[in-house]
Amino acid sequence: MVKSGIIYPFGMGFWGPNGHDGIWHIALINHLSQVSLEMPIYAGEQIKNYHIGFDLLLAVIHKLTQIPAHTLYFQILPPILAVAIGWLTYKFVLLWRDSKIQAWWATFFVYFAGDFGWVLTLARGDGFGGESLFWAQQAVSMLINPPFAASLAILLFGMILLLKLHSPITNHQSLITILALSILVFGVLVEIKVYAGILALAGLGSAGLYTLLRNRKSHLLFICVLSGVVSWLLFLPLNSASKGLIVFQPFWFLETMMAVSDRVGWDRFYEALMNYNTGNVWIKLIPAYLAAFLIFFIGNMGTRIIGLWGIFKNKKWRDFSEIDIFLLTIALAGTILPMVVLQSGTPWNTIQFFYYSLFVISIYAGLWVGQLFGRSHPNTLVYWGIAAIVILTIPTTTSTLVRHYLPPRPPAKISIEELEALNFLAEQPRGVVLTYPFDKAKADAAVNNPPRPLYLYESTAYVSAFSGKPVFLEDEVNLNITGFSWRHRREESKIPLESLNQDEVRDFLMSNKIKYLYLVLTQTPVFGQRFRLGESQLGLTNIYENSEVVIYQVN
Repeated sequence: MVKSGIIYPFGMGFWGPNGHDGIWHIALINHLSQVSLEMPIYAGEQIKNYHIGFDLLLAVIHKLTQIPAHTLYFQILPPILAVAIGWLTYKFVLLWRDSKIQAWWATFFVYFAGDFGWVLTLARGDGFGGESLFWAQQAVSMLINPPFAASLAILLFGMILLLKLHSPITNHQSLITILALSILVFGVLVEIKVYAGILALAGLGSAGLYTLLRNRKSHLLFICVLSGVVSWLLFLPLNSASKGLIVFQPFWFLETMMAVSDRVGWDRFYEALMNYNTGNVWIKLIPAYLAAFLIFFIGNMGTRIIGLWGIFKNKKWRDFSEIDIFLLTIALAGTILPMVVLQSGTPWNTIQFFYYSLFVISIYAGLWVGQLFGRSHPNTLVYWGIAAIVILTIPTTTSTLVRHYLPPRPPAKISIEELEALNFLAEQPRGVVLTYPFDKAKADAAVNNPPRPLYLYESTAYVSAFSGKPVFLEDEVNLNITGFSWRHRREESKIPLESLNQDEVRDFLMSNKIKYLYLVLTQTPVFGQRFRLGESQLGLTNIYENSEVVIYQVN
């Protein structure tokens, strides 16, 4: 994380997913800091169907401190969250199980656990790799997503508060404070990461019913209901139309895991699934899907799978604590939901539910290993077994670090020339910016030449992120995620460069309140950087130009 967003001789570099996801968050942070809910990548429309809590928090910090948004996002917050997740995991397990060794091992698995994808890539002769071979990203990548990392920290803090309710509380005021904090923490979680908010409320509801039936106590149900009210009040204003974003499509992840070459890619298995589906051969279809699910589940769990053994070994349901029920509900719901529902536009987004299942089972894996070490006289076999677990756990983390996050040259950049142009644009009065739409064919052709400029990397929000201006159309990926119908704008955005009709161009610019045109000299096809009509005919003034970028102002 800290390597991204820094200026190098080739420009500002972006490692891992930061060339897209990080840029999107920087765009939100910069626009929210202007006290605006306008969609930065779709000018004239309001932000919708997105949880903005994390970005709003950073926008406030940016506004108060004047620290650049990209510095907050890449260099300052990730180290804080990294320490916070480790410390809170350790603190939670220590408070819950009163065992330092279990707390240490839980922290180890939360940081370093990986899948078994490396086994397949090694067998195929591709070396160590395969982090998302079974679809889910692992700890090494999940934790470089700051909103996800923040949701884990908040979730852990909430669980510590739940444990505090069982500690001796000296006065009534302390009890009210803990209850109020719990309601607030679990209530705001939905605006940090909606997947975490949904799972946490499900966990509170299950644990609350369990506690009510078992101990005749209703405090968890009370927290669940009021947290749900807070979540709804925060979620509804920007997400009233989000219902249509979720579609029922069972087993999509299992089918694509078998079908797609950069996943498991077991063609014969996928063909069998489709044949059984078409012919309604249930006697074979059900076992086939069950086998696919086991491959998905065990493959993603990796050595965490020992946590399941620790959960159910010598354990009866009446022996589970309310924290057990809370965590196991999250793990179960996080596994089931992506098996049955998808997000329209970007279907793989719902795999993020499963990330919380991986997190929960990581904790239980640590508990089980800690119990082995906690024996009064662990034998040699125990030490050898634990050494094997560590050796089988870390290949995913180390291979991803070496291949994707530690190389000196990143996959994506913003050149020095573009940064200068964007800084100039940032100093101009506010107005809508028109850019040429993302050209996927050119981006695919440049894939083997890193670091690629962002306009040849992915459809991103980089102009709105670093200029602080709303853009007519940018970052088609997040427009899909948030449910905007953007394709007509993509065609319209070509009008100023390609049209021979002066009135058509002027009408387009005026009706859409376009104030600036930001054009990269090498990006626009056919007509280079000059228009088919003269700049004066179109009412444009060249206000900035360097070797890579030209910026026009609409008169």
